[in-house]
Amino acid sequence: MTDERDFLAQRFEADRGRLRAVAYRMLGSIAEADDAVQEAWLRLARSDADAIENLSGWLTTVVGRICLDMLRSRTSRREEPLDWHLPDPVVEPADIADPEAAALLADSVGLAMLVVLETLTPAERLAFVLHDMFGVPFDAIAQVLDRSTDAAKMLASRARGRLRNTSTTPDADPARQREVVNAFFAAAQAGNFEALVNVLAPDVLLRADAGDHPLSGLVHGAAEVAGRALLFRRTTEAAVTPVLVNGLPGVVSVVDGRLFSLLAFTVVDDRIVAIDALADQDRLQALSATWSLQVS
Repeated sequence: MTDERDFLAQRFEADRGRLRAVAYRMLGSIAEADDAVQEAWLRLARSDADAIENLSGWLTTVVGRICLDMLRSRTSRREEPLDWHLPDPVVEPADIADPEAAALLADSVGLAMLVVLETLTPAERLAFVLHDMFGVPFDAIAQVLDRSTDAAKMLASRARGRLRNTSTTPDADPARQREVVNAFFAAAQAGNFEALVNVLAPDVLLRADAGDHPLSGLVHGAAEVAGRALLFRRTTEAAVTPVLVNGLPGVVSVVDGRLFSLLAFTVVDDRIVAIDALADQDRLQALSATWSLQVS
């Protein structure tokens, strides 16, 4: 019995990275994703593993079902004053690739994409994530949703329609993305408003989550975002460190030895189309424990 359980645990560990990636895309929360994966292990331990023909597929759909239940019952985020939610970022040093984090960052699902996923219904999100991102057949998704296969296909189609008109697909060249972000900071440091506007897309969107601070909210347009960047430069003396945020270029800012903010950038056609800023100190401190990043 011990040998059988050890073998099952080894099989589960082999799938853990993928399961965590599924749960993170479903929930947008690192802590909740880990809870969902742990619950999947508990369900596996209580099941007749010998009767499961495709263990990886079984675990994927079980995690999907757990996440669906969590999304449906989630209330705390909807009580926030913002009408949108910035998902938990996955942060790595810019020059180091951690294998476990790399599993989360497969396909470079940036924060901008995750923000859009947050606008989907739980059923739409499940159908899109499981099928389009992880290749789960629609008949298996239909069983999770307790709907027909055609209904599952329709849910995924609706999700694609919501995502189609959003600028969430970044440029393919990471080095060029970083050059654009570096140009943004160089212009901000120089106080060059015109250069800032030129590196931003005309309809750039800044999403700022600073908790209860008045700076939380949405800022639209190149001129408005450039003005916010110059205001930040004038009022804050911060040490800036390049990082990867969900596989895309970002920075963390440290003030007086304390993590002050995190910025993630989406670059499309050599212009910054989205900036996601996290400056909620409670969230930053809670999340920093999960990052492989060391800042000073």
